[in-house]
Amino acid sequence: MYSSFVPPRQVKIGDAAAFAGTTPRAIRHYHEIGLLPEPVRGGDDRRRYGYDDMIRLLWIRKMADAGIALDDIRAAFAGGDDGIASVLERLEEALVAQEAELRRQRTAVRRMRTEGSRTGLLSGFVTGRLKSLPEGSLRQADLDSLLVTERIFGPLGAAVQATRFITLATHPDLREDSDRVDAAEEALDDTVAVDDPRVARVAAERHAFEQALRAVIEDSGLAEDDEALFGSWDASHPATADEAGHKSMSAFEALGRMPYDFSPARLRCMELAGELAASSDTT
Repeated sequence: MYSSFVPPRQVKIGDAAAFAGTTPRAIRHYHEIGLLPEPVRGGDDRRRYGYDDMIRLLWIRKMADAGIALDDIRAAFAGGDDGIASVLERLEEALVAQEAELRRQRTAVRRMRTEGSRTGLLSGFVTGRLKSLPEGSLRQADLDSLLVTERIFGPLGAAVQATRFITLATHPDLREDSDRVDAAEEALDDTVAVDDPRVARVAAERHAFEQALRAVIEDSGLAEDDEALFGSWDASHPATADEAGHKSMSAFEALGRMPYDFSPARLRCMELAGELAASSDTT
């Protein structure tokens, strides 16, 4: 017995979208980018989709669900089997990169669980440098600074900077002096003139503090540990490694993209402190 059902020869965009598991808006976008040819229009000037249109739409959805970009899908249709092969090759490369990223994320999650804080989101090279510190001895501002340094100068630069925070965390008197100098610098806001005597005074205080900090680092043996870091890094990482998983960027480029709300007076203070440091290094 034959069925009395007669399939439609063409369907409207809403029916096409429902069948393909997409939306009319998505189908219109496929038309706009040339991924799906414009179909014939009926007497009411509405799009009508036939069998070939639906087949192509179904393949588009299959490839999109598989993670293939729309531009690559278009290239695949244009290139036939060769286009498909090219797309598959690129997709395989993308999957390998995704697997590497997932492994990196899992490692970061494990480090976060171990550290019990955002410290675990820093690279293993940096967190390894901080393992000897008592829990809670690092401030959030310290971690923020390490995060920025790692982005600009890489894990090695952040690991070296960690020496500063290790010293401050284990020497309360130095931490108190650091807080005092930091507060004095922050007070050099936009209401303070560049040639205000306070600018030079705070610069001298910063220079004196940095000298005291350096002396403690030298006496504690942490400076020797820093030297060892360079050898350890060279042995375990390629020179172009970007452990943070970001697109490579020069330190100069990164510095130009990180905003700091420093007043002219504070910038002048930093400049004077740098001049004092350079002068003392040459004597």
